[in-house]
Formats: sequence, structure tokens, C-alpha cells
Amino acid sequence: MTEIYEFAVRDISGRDVSLSSYRGKALLIVNTASKCGFTPQYEGLEALYRDLGARGLVVLGFPCNQFGGQEPGDAAEIASFCKLTYDVTFPMFAKMDVNGPEASPLFVWLKGEAPGVLGSKDIKWNFTKFLVDRAGHVVERYAPTTQPEAIRAAIEALL
Repeated sequence: MTEIYEFAVRDISGRDVSLSSYRGKALLIVNTASKCGFTPQYEGLEALYRDLGARGLVVLGFPCNQFGGQEPGDAAEIASFCKLTYDVTFPMFAKMDVNGPEASPLFVWLKGEAPGVLGSKDIKWNFTKFLVDRAGHVVERYAPTTQPEAIRAAIEALL
């Protein structure tokens, strides 16, 4: 695949979603987890989505259990946690691997487009973020420690 819009993913309720439905939007794609030290970033991600969504930002959350087993729940448990704890309204997707032989093709592509520190491909932990412009190009990869608010200016520059 050569562009983000060629990928299809399953949402948290089990429906297939073509990323082409987000064509023309700026995307912030994040691998998430409910029991991680970075989990409070859901609040900042939701704030970005609520503040900038009308201008063209979509946050996409992809639960992953590969880092310390910090996303052990099933889809219903994850959806409930996100809604009840952080009032998440941005799109959430089915739990998936982001590294290794079973890695989602979307994340394989994202990592190839925006390698990490010293060119590393693997995602190091939950809440790694990929910023994609309105044309579908990966603009930047952000570390798990980068707070959502710290990305606001970069996102606004794309809107």
C-alpha cells in the first residue's frame, strides 16, 4: 500500500472502516491502552478532537495489548472504559498488534513512513502518535511521552 486511504480497519464495534472515509482530514493516529501510565492522555486527545474536529482533525484510537499487557479487555470493555472514564467520542478501533509478525498493515506502513529515534521502526510503547496531513502524508511521529497538547500547534498548521 502506498497511501493511507488504501487501508481498511475494524472499528471497536466490529465494523470494517475504510480510511478513505477520512480523506481530506488531518489525522492523529494513536496506539492506546487502558491500564498504562500514559492512559490519562485520553483526556488530552479528546480535548484536541473536540476543539479542532470542526476544523478537520480526526483522532483515531487503536487499542494495543503488546506493551506490558496494559490493554487486556475485550472491545466492549475498552469502549466502556473510554466512554465512562474519559468521555471519548473520537473513533476507536479494534484491538490490534502494532509490532511483530501480526502487526496491523496500517501500523507497518505508518512506521515505515515515520521511523522512530535513530531510524528504529518498532513502536516503543502505548500512546505513540502519528500525525497525518489532509493529503494523507505522515508528517510526524511523536513519542508516548509527548502530551497531546504539545502537538496542537503542529495540528493547527495542517488545518
